[in-house]
Amino acid sequence: MPLRGITVLELAGLAPGLFCGMVLADFGARVVLVERPGAVGNVRLLARGKRSLVVDLKQPRGVAVLRRLSAQADVVLEPFRRGVMEKLQLGPEILQKENPKLIYARLSGFGQSGRFSGVAGHDINYLALSGVLSKIGRSGENPHAPLNLLAAFGGGGLMCALGILMALFERTRSGKGQIIDASMVEGAAYLSSFLWKTENKGLWKQPRGENLIDGGAPFYTTYRTADGEFMAVGALEPQFYELLVKGLGLKSDELPNQMSITDWPEMKKKFADVFAKKTKAEWCQIFDGTDACVTPVLTLEEVPHHGHNKERGSFVIDGEQEVIPRPAPVLSNTPAVPSSQRDPFLGEHTEEILKEFGFSQEEIDQLNSDKITQCNKWKPKL
Repeated sequence: MPLRGITVLELAGLAPGLFCGMVLADFGARVVLVERPGAVGNVRLLARGKRSLVVDLKQPRGVAVLRRLSAQADVVLEPFRRGVMEKLQLGPEILQKENPKLIYARLSGFGQSGRFSGVAGHDINYLALSGVLSKIGRSGENPHAPLNLLAAFGGGGLMCALGILMALFERTRSGKGQIIDASMVEGAAYLSSFLWKTENKGLWKQPRGENLIDGGAPFYTTYRTADGEFMAVGALEPQFYELLVKGLGLKSDELPNQMSITDWPEMKKKFADVFAKKTKAEWCQIFDGTDACVTPVLTLEEVPHHGHNKERGSFVIDGEQEVIPRPAPVLSNTPAVPSSQRDPFLGEHTEEILKEFGFSQEEIDQLNSDKITQCNKWKPKL
């Protein structure tokens, strides 16, 4: 795998950092999830392919342990607000002095500078500050956050992973590490570069929810079917729109011009009435294999069983015997291979990891005895 031989120390935090670490692990990095004693919560949800090390960073000797690990690592990934790591004496200036090749990735909501850098937030706040949230939502309704995927996972976790990969590549030439300041606000804004460019060209001149690709157009939205399911329509181009109209059993010469914005509300009602007369399966029979850009809105339960996804092997079974998306993108020579092992439990690999980093058994026993670290070896249920 492409990241084989790369060691990442991921300080456990909220989901964006966990996702970033999982991406690196899926593509071959050796990811050590550094957790605090008694940690609970979402850490277990995105721990695939990682190993768990418990160390108490509130104690000076725990800090010393992490510094010793960092001296041999390639990447430190930390998801905290500005100043947290500096208070622990684990900031990049200290760790990179001991390991100049270290890549120090800082993933936070508002970034490492600016007036909001020290305050709390969540995806909806980062999306709001990026400007993207103002464009999402139905006409006449409040802006609507699309789950927590855009800012936290796309603008945050994935952008941070990209930054780490670029820093690793640059290191092959300079031999030096660097600091990555990954802000979810800026990541979400960068993802929306298309929005910024098209804003100046008039694509978004109508109110929210009344534009071409935000649900305003009758040929770029979703419709309810006879069985209460939904179909997604994205027939933007004229040739695709013609196939949509044909599939619906309508005639183009009896409809207003496709781009007549004033007629869009009435056209949406007409299309909605037609879609409501057949089930989702029936519409799939009509549109599958065509260029009408009409597809079923699949539930998470349906997605793995869809013919296209099955043919590509887009979903696999993980070590917890759960269906998961296959890592993307697919590389021809060194594809990601998600771990088939079950997710680690808290402190399962503490002793194993410390030994790999050169700690003696005597040192490990003393650290555990003094509650600086915590070992929880897995015992099979009989």
